[in-house]
Amino acid sequence: MNKNHKEIPIWEKSKKMKKFTVGEMFSGPGGIGLALNKTKHLTEYVNYSFEHSWASDYDENTAKTYQENIFKKNTKAKYFCQDVKTLDIQSLPNVDGFLYGFPCNDFSLVGKSQGEKGKFGGLYKYGIEFIQKSNPLFILAENVSGIKSSNEGETFKKIISELNNAGKYGYDLSVHLYKFEEYGVPQRRHRYIIVGTRGDLNLSFKIPKPRNKQKSSREALEIPPIKKDSFNHEIPVHSKTVTARLSKIKPGENAWNAKLPKELRLNVKGAKLSQIYKRLIADRPSYTITGSGGGGTHVYHWEEDRALTNREKARLQTFPDHFIFHGGKESVRNQVGMAVPVKGAEIILKALLKTFSNNEYESIEPSFGYFKNKTL
Repeated sequence: MNKNHKEIPIWEKSKKMKKFTVGEMFSGPGGIGLALNKTKHLTEYVNYSFEHSWASDYDENTAKTYQENIFKKNTKAKYFCQDVKTLDIQSLPNVDGFLYGFPCNDFSLVGKSQGEKGKFGGLYKYGIEFIQKSNPLFILAENVSGIKSSNEGETFKKIISELNNAGKYGYDLSVHLYKFEEYGVPQRRHRYIIVGTRGDLNLSFKIPKPRNKQKSSREALEIPPIKKDSFNHEIPVHSKTVTARLSKIKPGENAWNAKLPKELRLNVKGAKLSQIYKRLIADRPSYTITGSGGGGTHVYHWEEDRALTNREKARLQTFPDHFIFHGGKESVRNQVGMAVPVKGAEIILKALLKTFSNNEYESIEPSFGYFKNKTL
């Protein structure tokens, strides 16, 4: 063989493979989906990108948001709006890449953590079933930081083991707790993301190096200003008591550590969540945007005596203003809060394309570790 000859990887041998087909399970409103549409990587040989084949979620408003924003120009892609428990996984189209942010409710640090035994905890298994039948080139799974401590860590180890050995070839995994504020997302949002490349490809995904400069809440919400008639931008109207309470809370304080007069204090026993009526600090990233919760959990402006609008929260999740969320205010709140930040997903997906093109990039060691597949 000519020693100057370079073996062409299997994904470069056909022009059809320059676009990695992808399927998304538990797609949410489209944080990862939008990032997939935007992410490209040009090399000497191939212009790498992604192309949706299908996506699924059970909520009608979420499905409408996804389809009208993500599949708008892709009429061939299929969307399955149904409970994953009724989804015919064996009939789903095979894809090059499989992504899923399996529901995190039972692994969250906020509220009662039930882990794998909870209503949503075992749903990751449906993704395993698809991987077993499809053997995609790569996989990506996302969940909250609380998954590490669920069931004293045994649940997370089990999920990693099952992904590590899934399918015909297994997967080489990189498991890392991403702190998205370190990647230019204006929000302290920490999520475990597992990226796996199929065991026979001999590829190793590396964790992209964080950026030096963090983006503040003020930068996100004011540059450029949000137009008053923007979608999902209804200004909240609070009671006089809530408005008065907020007026006494300084940036960075919450209802428990602010110096409130007796009539404005909360009469709550038991756990006292630090995010209750907590105000943002203008020159720092936001605290974590959540998808649900009662009064006092809506994220509060550093200066104006009010909660943020859903559009402002979407800005902190790095969704563009033209991205329209469908449904009522609470449904939209849930969609925004459950999404993966678009900019954060883009950085990870760009690194994945560079991995497949054998291009080096600045990286760090994964916080949880590498898991080499041992099935071959």
